[in-house]
Amino acid sequence: MNELRTIDPFALDPFDDAFRSLTRPWRFEMPEAAPRIKLDLMEQNGSYAVKAEIPGVKKDDIDVRIDGNMVTISAEVKTEKDEKTDGGRILRQERQEGYASRTFSLACPVDEAKVQARYKDGILELTLPKKADTSSKRIAIH
Repeated sequence: MNELRTIDPFALDPFDDAFRSLTRPWRFEMPEAAPRIKLDLMEQNGSYAVKAEIPGVKKDDIDVRIDGNMVTISAEVKTEKDEKTDGGRILRQERQEGYASRTFSLACPVDEAKVQARYKDGILELTLPKKADTSSKRIAIH
C-alpha cells in the first residue's frame, strides 16, 4: 500500500517520525483521557456565575455540591450500547466514557439556599449568590 505523506521540516524529531512508520503495523492508539469539564467563572452583582461545558451528559448524571466556598461539579459520561449493527461490525468508536469532576474554591461562601442551576445543550449554568456578610461586633473590654 502506498502512503502519501507530507514532511514537516520543522518537526521536533524527524527520527521519531521515521521510527513510528516502522512500527505502524503493530501500532495501537491509547484511549483518550476521561472527559474534562471546562468552565468559565464570573463575578457579578453579589453572586458568581459559572458556565460548565459538559457535553454528552444527561441532566440526571450531573452532581453539584457546595460546601461553604468550595464547589464541586461531577458528571458521568456514558455511551449507549447499540447492539443493532445490521450484520456489520464497529471498526472505530471515538466517543468518550468516564467520570469527570472539577472542584474549585471561591473568595466568599455561597448561600446554598439561593443557588440556581440550569442544564441545556451541554452547558451547565450555575448562579451562586454570595452569603451576606456577617457583621463584626465590637466587644467592650471591662
